[in-house]
Amino acid sequence: MTITGAVSRASLAEARERLETVISSADLSVLGGDLFAVLNLIDREHGLRRAVSDPARDGADKAALVQRLLEGKVSPAALGLVADVVRLRWSKPSELSDAIETLAVHAESARAEADGRLDDLEDELFRFSRVVEGEPRLRGALSGPGLPDDRKEGLVTTLLEGKVTPSALTLISELVLRPRGRSLEGGLAEYGKIVAQRRERLVALVRTPVELSEAQRTRLAAVLATAYGHEVHVNIQIDPAAIGGLSIQIGDEIIDGTIAGRLDDVRRRLAS
Repeated sequence: MTITGAVSRASLAEARERLETVISSADLSVLGGDLFAVLNLIDREHGLRRAVSDPARDGADKAALVQRLLEGKVSPAALGLVADVVRLRWSKPSELSDAIETLAVHAESARAEADGRLDDLEDELFRFSRVVEGEPRLRGALSGPGLPDDRKEGLVTTLLEGKVTPSALTLISELVLRPRGRSLEGGLAEYGKIVAQRRERLVALVRTPVELSEAQRTRLAAVLATAYGHEVHVNIQIDPAAIGGLSIQIGDEIIDGTIAGRLDDVRRRLAS
């Protein structure tokens, strides 16, 4: 799931921002599962994957193809997100697949976060990895060719259902059934890193007098991430009073570039 190349990194960052705009209104109990279903379809149908990741093909055409194939089969939020993602530029087909997988894991992380169990999810993935490493027979049953997929899925359900978060059950089941060329432990480690990224991210509240474009939001998030050394998610608040610039709040810190903010600062200096 390593994303390489400047174009791909920029596309992945934009895809992540679009996911965040979807999360607030999506049914998180199905979003991650729907994205995994799309991933599995694209991985299985190589011709489709090439068609929707071809950089020479018009983005609107690729989005229309996705909508024709998936409408009514996945949630509207997942359909809209995937249509947006295939519009982006990917340097090779596998990068599109990797991006959708990354979004699916982030969606499951958001589901756990909404339930107040994001830390539990990270811990459950880590602990299950340790269990698998310490139990060679279990590892063989889940990773080897001896059991059919339905038996593997049943084993995971028996072991974990009701004992871990729904998101952990979904993510572990996906790795067991569709490892995508990784060991089970390797996949769990990758998913754990993505969950940790969400737990460690910062949230910026940006007040602006006008709506920002997707490109502006992405650039702003990248600049803030560089400044703070962490991923920064940008929440936009339209505020007509924020004339002449942006006001950015991250935690207790406020960066006020608006005219109103500068006037307030002048008033405070005069009063002191």
